[in-house]
Amino acid sequence: MTTTQTLAPAIRVQGIEKSFKDLQVLRGVDFDVQAGSIFALLGSNGAGKTTMVRILSTLLKSDAGTAAVHGFDVSAKPGDVRESISLTGQFAAVDDVLTGRENLVLVAKLRHLKNPREIADDLLKRFSLTEAGGRRVATYSGGMRRRLDIAMSLIGNPPVIFLDEPTTGLDPQARTEVWQTIKQLAGQGTTVLLTTQYLDEAEYLADRIAILHKGTIIQNGTLSELKQLLPTAKVEYVEKQPSLEDVFLALVGETGETDTSPDGPSDSAVPARKEF
Repeated sequence: MTTTQTLAPAIRVQGIEKSFKDLQVLRGVDFDVQAGSIFALLGSNGAGKTTMVRILSTLLKSDAGTAAVHGFDVSAKPGDVRESISLTGQFAAVDDVLTGRENLVLVAKLRHLKNPREIADDLLKRFSLTEAGGRRVATYSGGMRRRLDIAMSLIGNPPVIFLDEPTTGLDPQARTEVWQTIKQLAGQGTTVLLTTQYLDEAEYLADRIAILHKGTIIQNGTLSELKQLLPTAKVEYVEKQPSLEDVFLALVGETGETDTSPDGPSDSAVPARKEF
C-alpha cells in the first residue's frame, strides 16, 4: 500500500443527491471519514441518514455525486465495496432459534471461511459472550443480541463497518454495552460510520460529528469544534440537583454487567438518552 492510499479517507462522499419521486432526501452531501475513526452522522428522523448509509453500502444508487469506500467507487465497483464493508441495520439480524455460537458458525460458513467454529469461539470471547454462546439467542438481553449482531457483521474482518442507529430500542444498560463494543472496534483499527439521533451517543463515541438536516450537512467537526459555535455561558452560582442517572446509579451501585442467567435478560440502566 502506498503512502497516498494510506492517507486517503476510508470513506469519501462528494455531492451526493437522492430523491424519491418528488421528495428530495439528500441535497448534495459531502464528508470524509478517516481510517480507524468513529464518524457519527447525527440527525432527526427523516433527515436522510439511512438513505446515505444505503448508498454507501451499494444497496441504493444516488442520483448525483460520487462516493468511495476503502478506495472503491460505490457505483463503478460495488462488488469490491461489499467485500470491504459490513452493515448492521437498526434491528438485530440474528436467529432466535439458534445459539449464539451457531449464528456465528452459520455466517462464517456462508462466507466460505476456514475453521468457522474457531472463528465463532474467538468472536464470542472478544464480545464477552462465551458463557452465553451455548444458549439460544431468544434468551439473550437486548444488549447481548446487539453485540452478537455486530460480532456476526465482523466475520471476515471488514475494514469498514456501518452501524445504522445501533442502539434504537435498547435499554440504557444495553446501550452502554454496545457503546463499549464500538469503542473497541475503532481501537482495533476498524473504521466506523454510525448514524444516530441521540446527542449523548454522538458525544460519547465520535471522533467527528456531521449534522445532517433536511438533506444537507449543516456542520461537520470534532465535538470541541462544534461546541465553539456557541458562546460560553457565564454562571456565577448553580445549585445542581441530582439527575435521574445519579439517583439510579447510586441505588443500583454498578453498571456494565451482562445478564448471562439461564432465565434470560434482566433490566439495568445507564445514561438517559437525549434525542436530537
